[in-house]
Amino acid sequence: MDNPNSRSSHVRRTPTLGGVAFFYVLIFALFFLRNWCEYSEAIYLIPGLTILFIVGLKDDLVVLSPYTKLIAQILAVTFIISNESFTIHSLHGFLGIDQIPVVIYYAVAGFMMITIINAYNLIDGIDGLASIVGIVILIIYATIFYMTKEYFFLLISLTLNGCLISFLKYNLSQTSEKIFMGDTGSLIVGFVISILTLKFLALSPEKYDSLPFLIENIPLIAISILIVPLFDTARVFTIRIASKRSPFSADRNHTHHILIDYFKISHRKASLIIGGFNLIFVYLFIILGSASYNFWLVTVLVITVIVLGYLFYRFDYSFANIRRKIRFKRRIDDVKEKSKNIIGKNNE
Repeated sequence: MDNPNSRSSHVRRTPTLGGVAFFYVLIFALFFLRNWCEYSEAIYLIPGLTILFIVGLKDDLVVLSPYTKLIAQILAVTFIISNESFTIHSLHGFLGIDQIPVVIYYAVAGFMMITIINAYNLIDGIDGLASIVGIVILIIYATIFYMTKEYFFLLISLTLNGCLISFLKYNLSQTSEKIFMGDTGSLIVGFVISILTLKFLALSPEKYDSLPFLIENIPLIAISILIVPLFDTARVFTIRIASKRSPFSADRNHTHHILIDYFKISHRKASLIIGGFNLIFVYLFIILGSASYNFWLVTVLVITVIVLGYLFYRFDYSFANIRRKIRFKRRIDDVKEKSKNIIGKNNE
């Protein structure tokens, strides 16, 4: 059960084991889909999913340190990058890079997957957000794998999407039916999304011919698909490090917290706005990626991140000032109240 605290946006104790169902559904699906694998990918997914399920479940019941979870993620990721189906041989001219040495691939792929897992885990802060963003991402990947005839990954995307759509109803509920996916769910979903991203980058050149964008823009399309979790993680980590705090320390500086705290909108509206932004951003990048070389797309991406970062910094700064003023006023009121009590006792 998740008990409300100073950082919580809920007011009642809420079960956090919604992600348990994700694990069992995926394992059940992998059992039936294993014959669709060209390189026995299902056999490599199962141990990784199991490791993160056990660690996530324990973290939901007894809080684990970030470093314990990181070790588990490294172990889970190792199973995936060791399968040749996920090997990225080339970036196809992205920023002038073609062939990738195997050692570089292992380092980049491992770092990328762990980043995605943690980025998705961090956006699970308000009702519906992780589900809606996950649904958007999985729909896009399902479409990509349908167009490239990678049916195993298409079915994995659809299976997990079904889990998130079913879960969303209960996550948004304001009754006793409400449930959170917990770390069990967010780690599993983030892990699967990282696998789909790696597979997208590892497709053979002829597969990309059926996609509506230039092959050299593939890495930028992948970034645009994951723009919400990646941007939010980069932003909060920068703020925490600049404040001389651990990047894994908890706070209410996330993009979704600013939307509900500063603009006073509901969790549902904030989640829909962020999910809608993710979908529109990907659509625009696909359009641009079909005609523009990656230099211009990189320029657009950098400008977008800088502008969004500045805007949310200003909102966060303004909101932080308001909170500081409120806390200062409360202290003054407390001092005045104590002074009155002391004067009253002296007069007696």
